[in-house]
Amino acid sequence: MAIEIIGTGRAVPARRVSNDELPSHLDTSDEWIRSHTGIGFRHIADEDIACSNLAIEASREALAMAEPGLSLEQAAMTIDMIVLATATGDYFGCPSTACIVQDKIGAKNAGAMDIAAGCTGFIYALETAAGLLMCNPSRKRALVIGSEILTRFADWNDRASCVLFGDGAGAVILEKTSHSNNGAEKRGLLSTSLSADGSGAEHIYFKGGGSCDPFKEGQTIEKTICIQLNGQAVYYFAVKAITDTVQKLMDMENVTLDDVAIVIPHQANARIIQAAAKRLKIPDDKIYLNIEEYANTSAASIPIALDELNRAGKLKKGDLVFLVGFGGGLTFGGNIIRW
Repeated sequence: MAIEIIGTGRAVPARRVSNDELPSHLDTSDEWIRSHTGIGFRHIADEDIACSNLAIEASREALAMAEPGLSLEQAAMTIDMIVLATATGDYFGCPSTACIVQDKIGAKNAGAMDIAAGCTGFIYALETAAGLLMCNPSRKRALVIGSEILTRFADWNDRASCVLFGDGAGAVILEKTSHSNNGAEKRGLLSTSLSADGSGAEHIYFKGGGSCDPFKEGQTIEKTICIQLNGQAVYYFAVKAITDTVQKLMDMENVTLDDVAIVIPHQANARIIQAAAKRLKIPDDKIYLNIEEYANTSAASIPIALDELNRAGKLKKGDLVFLVGFGGGLTFGGNIIRW
């Protein structure tokens, strides 16, 4: 048996904001943001759009690709499990955003759950969904989503962090197929590395509202819940996380960079990715970057990139694809996929 991706989809808000359109009080510039991050634009959701709305749109795109001969309602009925990665879900803790998606797309046969692994969420979600398919003979398909509304939780008075984030969602359909997952002909999701370093938990976190820092009755709230980011610490962590993960993935499958068609990293910062690529001697044409257009969309960044490549015809049958994530938790990890 193999676990293969048979459909991809993405959704980004229509509102596209350039660096030059950012609030003047931030006292920054297009040149500074591009030189330090590689970001030129970000897509920002309207106030009436929730995390689930973007996830639903991306899911329907993936379903349409997986089952072009069926209506979206019929295609949704083929899904046995929904796993959704997000740090910015519709509700605080409960219900899961995956359950909202399950209802709205009509996936009446599916279980649903959220994954909280920060920007590595999609990596964790893929492995979780694959495991859920493999452990039960009756399950055949899973919908795996990364969806975020990060701009709503950015501190728009902190120019060091707010310029980094964008909103969006990406989704894939996983299917358990009869193809081999052993030997030279193996296909689909081959190996996954999942890691964490909780000692760095407060390098990326949401301040306020949790059980260790709850809001109290009568308390005056000066700020809404915002992302707190220790940029320097995250930079050093992320470069090492990418290099360690790519090397570990190569060791797991006994392959070299010559065998890899493309590495799709989490799009946090172009400088981070370029520094890691330089250490590993990964050629520029084997690293996919779209951060200029979307900024950092956390758990959505890898599936958005995957769908872009897939729809552009840049992923060929038999290609070895590395997905690499790193982020809040701290978490990091990667997947190897034989396309």
